[in-house]
Amino acid sequence: GAVVALVAITPGAGYVSVGSSIIIGILGPVISFYVVRWRTRRSLDDTLDVFPCHGVGGITGMIATAIFAQEAGVVNGNYRTLAVHLFGLFVVVVYSFGVSIIGYLLIRKFVPLEVTLEEEKTGLDLTQHGESV
Repeated sequence: GAVVALVAITPGAGYVSVGSSIIIGILGPVISFYVVRWRTRRSLDDTLDVFPCHGVGGITGMIATAIFAQEAGVVNGNYRTLAVHLFGLFVVVVYSFGVSIIGYLLIRKFVPLEVTLEEEKTGLDLTQHGESV
């Protein structure tokens, strides 16, 4: 929770009031918690919950900054900041997804990224690392 609160408030640390930072610090972990719960009911492979914590925490902070920013946020009637932040979020998501897919496909050509069912049944500690308990 505390790490996600820090991730969420980082984008707006210099732009929001103390009260708003507390709200953002609460929103980040709560939203991330529910994304983690949603992810665990799916077949998405994110063992360490990196995206629900850091990705969602950062997205929450980015959007909350546009809402709560002193003089430039939605709470002060400035919707342009929110539009710019949402556009920036869109660009970052498209770019990151595209570069990740290209990297995945390139790496997969040279390095096997999946194990066989037999290796999985035997145990990855043994088949991948030569370790036995």
